[in-house]
Amino acid sequence: MATYTPGLKVVGQIRHRVRRILPIAGNVLVKEGDRVNAEQVVAETYMPGDVTPINLSNILSITANEVKGSLLKTEGEQVEPGEVLARTKGIFGLFKNEYRTKVGGTIESASAVTGQVILRGKPIPVQVRAYLSGTVVEVLPNEGVVVEADVSLIQGIFGVGGEAFGPLALSCREPSERLDAGQITAEHKGKIVIGGGRMTGAAVRQGVKVGAAALVSGGIDDQDLKEILGYDLGVAVTGSEKIGLTLIVTEGFGEIAMAERTFRLLASRNGAPAAVSGATQIRAGVLRPEIAIPIQNVGAAGVRDEAALDSTLRVGANVRIIRDPHFGVIGKVAGLPHELTTLESGSKARVLEVAVDGAQRIIVPRANVELIET
Repeated sequence: MATYTPGLKVVGQIRHRVRRILPIAGNVLVKEGDRVNAEQVVAETYMPGDVTPINLSNILSITANEVKGSLLKTEGEQVEPGEVLARTKGIFGLFKNEYRTKVGGTIESASAVTGQVILRGKPIPVQVRAYLSGTVVEVLPNEGVVVEADVSLIQGIFGVGGEAFGPLALSCREPSERLDAGQITAEHKGKIVIGGGRMTGAAVRQGVKVGAAALVSGGIDDQDLKEILGYDLGVAVTGSEKIGLTLIVTEGFGEIAMAERTFRLLASRNGAPAAVSGATQIRAGVLRPEIAIPIQNVGAAGVRDEAALDSTLRVGANVRIIRDPHFGVIGKVAGLPHELTTLESGSKARVLEVAVDGAQRIIVPRANVELIET
């Protein structure tokens, strides 16, 4: 049998770990063994503030050598917006020029070569949250932590927006039902709204309007996505978009219903608090958008460890077809012929048979499917 890297996870119960790392060295606020909730700050640091260059030589009509002497404060001191930063000596104490800074900050340097003064803005606080409600299993000094929790885990095909938190709110009754604006109300404020089929652009705008934390559905039209973002998304990494909420698509682009198993799993956890991330990377080091729903009071014997998941393609395994003309179709492996098969293109490849809806069988190249972990 051939061995494949597992594809999307749609798992009712798994022990999941996440690394929560600061962009630069800082302070870790928890210790190993601590219980944390999803929105708890576990590490923090300060990024250097923005730099503002001010050419005092030109502004005050003095030489670069005179800039330092014109400053009313020394390097390292703080100035506020509107405060006089520099004043010339004038002629016989008269005809003095002065400059009031438009921005505040710390005087970082004054150059006798360029005549510029550099103001450094206030440090920018950066906080990292736990993301999972679970246990700190490892502390990385000055960097961050590793958090572990027993969760229901659903990975999507594509997402935009960063991390969001809130209770799941089922908004569609069937996995094929379109998620539209009328199904999102003021009651969905702060919630992760679960749709069915395609989510419309109107639904996304309504979600932003009512303050929903995230929208999760089977598909989205690429034109709707372009209008929502204001540009054509052509990059391979997402997660930093600021659109007012997080979007996760579980199946693909277009009129695609959410997979029955995914929908039923989400529906079974309706109302449960969850964490979502829209970050997606489709190049090397694949990163999937995900919904992680903590499970409380689960014994160790009942939890499947991620490292122990079966990654072998076999008869009966659940797979998703990831190439046209059957893109998005989900079924079970019904056969794994050993001999090479001639494809329509004339090339030869190993294929498999996918049983769809229990009866129909589709023959596709093995490279055109990905495993769905259950």
